[in-house]
Amino acid sequence: MIPSRTDLPRPLLLAAALAGAEALALLVSALLELVNVSAVRVTMGVSTAVFFLVCAAGLGLSAWGLTRLATWSRSPVVLAQLILLGVAWSFRGGDTTLVAVGLAIVAVAVLAGVLHPASTAALVDDPTGERTREEQGG
Repeated sequence: MIPSRTDLPRPLLLAAALAGAEALALLVSALLELVNVSAVRVTMGVSTAVFFLVCAAGLGLSAWGLTRLATWSRSPVVLAQLILLGVAWSFRGGDTTLVAVGLAIVAVAVLAGVLHPASTAALVDDPTGERTREEQGG
């Protein structure tokens, strides 16, 4: 049974939506990188685009997993947000401060949504066995 949107805690739904938006941003970055590949930097451009595509696919799949209450999906999303916080830290200062603040706000919002008690309760394996594996999305 696939959970309906009313079954999902709002913090988890927000986290999944933001993680999905991050995946979309990575996809756009990959496409922009491919469009701007030059003869001088073919290897770097293509490998960067492939890296962004793989990250976009993984994060997008994990965001989708959150909406299905799949227990496996939380860890990749949390890891991606911790990496994003490191990226935000590297952009602090100077002309990129607003970028850093924006990245940090999104990362913290996703972390708060995924780690919220209602989200954790929805994602955790039920020790009583009341939820079947099909209901958990796995």
